[in-house]
Amino acid sequence: MDSGDPVLGVGPLAADKLEQANINSKTGLATDYLNHFNEVVMLLEMLPAMPDCAADVLDWEPADYETHFENSTFSEKQLAIQAFHAAPVQLRTHLERRVAEIDAAVLEAQNLLKVTPEPAMVAMQIADLATNKIKPLISLASGVIHGHVKPDLQLEGDKAQAEIDAMFA
Repeated sequence: MDSGDPVLGVGPLAADKLEQANINSKTGLATDYLNHFNEVVMLLEMLPAMPDCAADVLDWEPADYETHFENSTFSEKQLAIQAFHAAPVQLRTHLERRVAEIDAAVLEAQNLLKVTPEPAMVAMQIADLATNKIKPLISLASGVIHGHVKPDLQLEGDKAQAEIDAMFA
């Protein structure tokens, strides 16, 4: 890392600036990113009552953290992107893994809609998928954003977890 790289807690990424922008000052991550997933979950859960939502569900596309903020109306989107790049690599990696799981589950729901002639036929199955699979995955992603990484989710071994734990000690 060269001396020009932003550092969490310093200068433009000072804790008070991050907190004012609703970005976790310890992790550099913002829960606003999860809105991308919460919106599609809401649509998936509405399918049984409103099968016409199927078109909106099919229009949803995965978006990584940076793309989400670049295309969002989040007032501090550039700060969110800068803080993301300054966030500990282990946390970003954990978040990206959780997001990949969420994306796969939503794509599974979309595929069910695509292969079924009538959305109402799979609406309950899709709503169940949203409630019992996607929402818990979003909760795990939220935990990562807040610095709560369970040891069973380790990607980099005990050293990475120790570094994350030390950050929040």
